[in-house]
Amino acid sequence: MNWMNTTRSALAGFALVIGMLGCSDANSTSMRDVTGPTASVNDEDEDDGDLVYDQIEFLGNPLVSEVTITKANHDAYNMTQPYNTATFRPQTAAFITGFGRPAALANLLGSVLYPDMLVVDPSKSPATAGWLSWALTNGWGGRKLSDDVVDLGLTAIFSSFLNPAGALCAPFQLPLCTDNVNANDAAFSSTFPYLAAPHS
Repeated sequence: MNWMNTTRSALAGFALVIGMLGCSDANSTSMRDVTGPTASVNDEDEDDGDLVYDQIEFLGNPLVSEVTITKANHDAYNMTQPYNTATFRPQTAAFITGFGRPAALANLLGSVLYPDMLVVDPSKSPATAGWLSWALTNGWGGRKLSDDVVDLGLTAIFSSFLNPAGALCAPFQLPLCTDNVNANDAAFSSTFPYLAAPHS
């Protein structure tokens, strides 16, 4: 009887060791290495020089990919780099001129939106910060949380704001140059990351 208890204890200990090894998070598959589909790494690993990260989304300037890139090409756009201008800028231009807007406007907006990245000029006063300000008003650039990028984008594309030819609406006015949402429904935070608390 004693040998049975000893055998059971040994087997239980062996199973515990195997279970601990099997539950180790050292076999995480959140990243892959250059030699295979998965890597044996976790978030605490410091040596990640052999890792390859998969880009699943690319978003520089607001509305470029969501509005002006053909839907069928969204996956390709999400895996591109900011300087892939030759492939995607013509699609943005075709979107703009497709509404009867002049090629000059499409060229202007293309020169501002490509390469598709937010530009920040720290030598300028932060008081001039705002989306598209760096290109259109010699401003500081970047994007303030309070920027109404939907209204700015619609107004730039469809209104007389940058070019009167073929304008479809007045700047920041219905029916096409505003989403008619004039303010946040929750206040921004005064501490990082400054976003309003999410709705629950």
